[in-house]
Amino acid sequence: MATITVTVNGKPHTNDVEPRTLLVHYLREQLNLTGTHIGCDTSQCGACVVHLNGQSVKSCTVLAIQCHGAEVTTIEGLAPQGQMHALQEGFWEKHGLQCGFCTPGMIMAAADLLERNPNPTDDEIRHGLEGNLCRCTGYENIVRAVRYAAEKMAVPAGD
Repeated sequence: MATITVTVNGKPHTNDVEPRTLLVHYLREQLNLTGTHIGCDTSQCGACVVHLNGQSVKSCTVLAIQCHGAEVTTIEGLAPQGQMHALQEGFWEKHGLQCGFCTPGMIMAAADLLERNPNPTDDEIRHGLEGNLCRCTGYENIVRAVRYAAEKMAVPAGD
């Protein structure tokens, strides 16, 4: 066992973990943050995307022990409690989800994309999400949802 301290969604956590524990399992099983999904166990689907020190990563490819001292943001920490992030609102308004299983990873990957490129083209959105698979939609509404969020995030508050 190893003891790690990780700041998750702004709150520090200190836990004992087995050295082989993946970040996705740490988040789901020890911190009960089940918004991060396990989809494929092969790092292909992107359902487990979180932000690690500000960058999106597939949490099934990172050991929890590697996150000692790091900051992690999950879908639960993307927006203030009781509010929706513009991406969450966009997925709702533009019907960017069907079953919803891929949605947390899609939103986290899209949030990273919009942080780096606040006004992406549709092609840039598709490229930014190409590590995330959705088995239900045709991706058009997902692209619309990300575009919706980009436009909403670009409007200054109060306008």
